[in-house]
Amino acid sequence: MSKKFQDLIPGILLAITIFPMARASAQAVSLQEQLAAQYKLVKMGSDTSGYSVVEKGTLLAIQKGGILGVPYSDQSILSTKYEGGAVHTPNSLLSKGIGFGMGKIGKTQTTHLFAVGDKVYPMKIDVNVAKDSVTLGIVACDTCNKTDPPTYNKANVVFQFPKGSLAAASAGQVEDTIGQLLSISSDDAQQGDSGQQGGDQQQGGDQGGQQQQGGQQQPAAQEQPQAEPQTVEKGQTPDQVQAALGKPDKIVNLGTKIIYVYKDLKVTFLNGKVSDVQ
Repeated sequence: MSKKFQDLIPGILLAITIFPMARASAQAVSLQEQLAAQYKLVKMGSDTSGYSVVEKGTLLAIQKGGILGVPYSDQSILSTKYEGGAVHTPNSLLSKGIGFGMGKIGKTQTTHLFAVGDKVYPMKIDVNVAKDSVTLGIVACDTCNKTDPPTYNKANVVFQFPKGSLAAASAGQVEDTIGQLLSISSDDAQQGDSGQQGGDQQQGGDQGGQQQQGGQQQPAAQEQPQAEPQTVEKGQTPDQVQAALGKPDKIVNLGTKIIYVYKDLKVTFLNGKVSDVQ
């Protein structure tokens, strides 16, 4: 072996070590951004009356039981793991240990197991490629679940993927795994539609009041025909959606799944056709 080649060996080994790390880091950023585009995080606030939802996030429905939650004000929280299609609830002894520790300082901890069908909002998303995990922090939608008085129970769910698989996984594959436990609720789109319809009705009522006031002073002007509302329907192509809504603010390309992000709307295409609107 020549001395020149021996001198190159440390550089080669360094490149072999750094390249996978750089690739994993870039994947984490990309996957984090794509998941953030799919799952809007809730914004919470508090005042003298307690905690409340300031801005709603993407509404999720729990598909399997076993997620352990605690009140929103608690600082200590044990993560529930989802791996291989199974929910692994935190060890009850660990939970009791935390409760005992809090009891010694004059506080008690209550825990809550979320039920199938409960609605929650995502609070945070954390992608850790090195550990092949995606952690989703969630908080209960107490108004959806009709919880009174509200507690806003929260939980951490760690989605554990097979070793070495997350670096090569697409956002669509990760979303499919998350959806096995936390699926996007159909009520999410309905809430957005009802809010928009309510605003349209109020605007129409205001216009009617203005026309009535004008009629007392002068003959009412001839009513102008209202423009047809732009509609997006299931099965439409990206060109048809752009013709109706214009160019999107962002485009998230997940292969067979593409998301058009507008100011107050997200349109999801699957295999070139509209599959979901939020």
